[in-house]
Amino acid sequence: MNKIKVTAEINKPINEVWNAFNNPEHIVNWNFAHESWECPSAKNDLTVGGKLEVRMQAKDGSFGFDFVGIYDDVKENQSIQYHMEDGREVEIIFEKLSDDKTKVTESFDPENQNPLEFQKDGWQAILDNFKSYSESI
Repeated sequence: MNKIKVTAEINKPINEVWNAFNNPEHIVNWNFAHESWECPSAKNDLTVGGKLEVRMQAKDGSFGFDFVGIYDDVKENQSIQYHMEDGREVEIIFEKLSDDKTKVTESFDPENQNPLEFQKDGWQAILDNFKSYSESI
């Protein structure tokens, strides 16, 4: 099955983008696809075998889920690979375009419950939210 890919170009240096993407104090501020959602908690052990654990939920409490990724490979300011509990794989590439511009590309295995376009739009919305947040700090 083909991976789905989403990208964003962030107007910040790569080390700042890396920090905003991986630091739990930042993750809670951007890791949701729509303003009606929130990310009330995040933990991140950014080491091989470590876990990313985030809670994503509707602000009104009507729906939510825990997202867990287990790290397979981490190269600081370059790339991250992890797998979800269901075995699907995710890769994130951090690419320095200039001293103050960084491209982030996420590739992931789709799940079977939702249409591919819906999944791509959701992940892209989260990445766009990350871009807005990280450029504002």
